[in-house]
Amino acid sequence: MDRKPLFITALAIAALLCGGCVARSDYLQKQAEADSLSRNLASATAENTALKEQVGRLTAERASLTAQRERLAAERDDLTRRLAASAEELTKVTTESRSTINDLTRRNSELEGDIQMLRESIALVKKREEASVQKVSSTYEGLLKEMKEEIEQGQIAISELKGKLTVDVVDKILFDSGRAEIKPEGLAVLKRVVDILISVTDKAVRVEGHTDNVSIMGALTKRYATNWELSAARALTVTRFLEKEGLDPKLLSAAAFGEHQPVADNETAEGRAKNRRIAIILLPKEEK
Repeated sequence: MDRKPLFITALAIAALLCGGCVARSDYLQKQAEADSLSRNLASATAENTALKEQVGRLTAERASLTAQRERLAAERDDLTRRLAASAEELTKVTTESRSTINDLTRRNSELEGDIQMLRESIALVKKREEASVQKVSSTYEGLLKEMKEEIEQGQIAISELKGKLTVDVVDKILFDSGRAEIKPEGLAVLKRVVDILISVTDKAVRVEGHTDNVSIMGALTKRYATNWELSAARALTVTRFLEKEGLDPKLLSAAAFGEHQPVADNETAEGRAKNRRIAIILLPKEEK
């Protein structure tokens, strides 16, 4: 493109050499035209260069925008996939939660039914306990009335606590010293106790043998080696008598405690006398 000015100049010189047939004014005009064309060419070249640079910038911007668009499209696709996975997981969790809620609701209904049944059972047991306590209280009052004389003489002690009734009979009205056979006056006392207890069929009757802490000595040891054996023999003798008099043997039991559950001080004669006793106890069957 730079050859055009040279070509034009050469034409002008050639015309001049041809004999001066061109006037000076024409030469100057041509020269001016050539200069104008050169300037126009230079301007066009500069504009062309600027346009090329602009095209380069636009091309680079388009490439950048294309890359950005592709990146955004990839991010969009990834986000779409994640949203779809989250929606699927949420649906799964929701389904499981509904199932769990249904199970809990059903279980809650079952528990409410169980609680109601338990309340009814507790109420029934409480009612039965109240009736039982009331019956024991009635038995207690009957014994107090029937055994008033023996109670006043200190031969019998009767106590009641939370539906458990205990009749403590001192051994001297039941047994001779060191013996397990019931004396006639003892049999009469026990018979009067039986007359009160015979109507009680919903309680267990436990007969307990107790002694003081004085050891078995002398020839008596051949029959009762220790107070354990003596207390056991006396408890069994009373138990057999209660059975003979009509108490249900299924409700009866005998226990020996020897000297190990005193109710008074064994250091005094009075205390030892209280500790030598037969206890007839009414208590719930399960405690037998």
